[in-house]
Amino acid sequence: MPNARATTLSRRGILAAGGALGLGAVLAACGTDDGKSGGSGSGAAGAKSGPWTFKDDRGQTVKADRTPSAIVAFVGVAAALHDYGVPVKGVFGPTTTKDGKADVQAGDLDVTKVVSLGNEWGQFNIEKYAALAPDLLVSTMFDGAGTLWYVPEEQKKKILAVGAPSVGISVYDRQLTGPLERMLALAKSLGGDVTGDRVKQARKRFEDAAARLRAAAKAKPEIKVMVGSASQDLFYVSGTNLSIDLEYFKALGVNFVEPPESAKKQGGGWYESLSWENIDKYPADIIMMDNRTSAIQPAAISQATWKKLPAVRAGQVIARNPEPILSYDKCVPLLDDLAKAIETAKKVS
Repeated sequence: MPNARATTLSRRGILAAGGALGLGAVLAACGTDDGKSGGSGSGAAGAKSGPWTFKDDRGQTVKADRTPSAIVAFVGVAAALHDYGVPVKGVFGPTTTKDGKADVQAGDLDVTKVVSLGNEWGQFNIEKYAALAPDLLVSTMFDGAGTLWYVPEEQKKKILAVGAPSVGISVYDRQLTGPLERMLALAKSLGGDVTGDRVKQARKRFEDAAARLRAAAKAKPEIKVMVGSASQDLFYVSGTNLSIDLEYFKALGVNFVEPPESAKKQGGGWYESLSWENIDKYPADIIMMDNRTSAIQPAAISQATWKKLPAVRAGQVIARNPEPILSYDKCVPLLDDLAKAIETAKKVS
């Protein structure tokens, strides 16, 4: 989703953003930047009193008389803030699965201790939101136009009319390390613990994992990685541009399948749509598959063309979350899993 809302994508477009996501509603699409507690709690560790200010990635400076404590956030943001000891009162976005368990995007968040304003795209209960008396609304942004992720455009005016200021953290067209630092800065401003041993250790593990991935990619430059997402009718192949994780992995040397820009045009520059009959278009040794509940998971894919892919037959398929939880702790496995896959992969394409 580029800077000028020039392209209109379906939600599959954005959901497929970063890799390919899922379903269908409409969102306007539009460098490189180089802790765990039990539940929502009642206040951030070390919460500060007095004036509070934060400049978000829209360039907007948000100010308040005191540090916000009644925070409502997109579930992935809430999960990241939770890792830094910053509690939220309400969440929106994929929080629980159909069986009531925590969604993959909820991280270590105790989903029984937060109020869900809507679990699916387009759902945002304004009455519940107002009842929380929120003093801050936070989400990520997948475009350059400041569109808050999972905040329905048709309800935006009513939501903002409740009175809570909003903060947007960009996850568009930059490397993972940039948004990680921005979330860290937000957590710090909200009184979170960003300098304790747990965070220092997580950052060190992240740096070590990045070094491991760089070494694996350098040792096996011939290993080709394809990034996909599955729907009932189509298979989406992501390019590395625009997605924070893939841009970072590419910078570390990973050899990705890159659909041409012309093929990604319909997907707003994020991905190419393929029919299941044509999913062998790009040779690949490893396939990274969207692990969100909006996408069909590899074990449930029945198409014969999928089962015939060399990487599938070799068991070289791994999970990928196109919406990383922006804490160092949660991003370590993203690097380690890909590094391990490359280290153990056989050349099958």
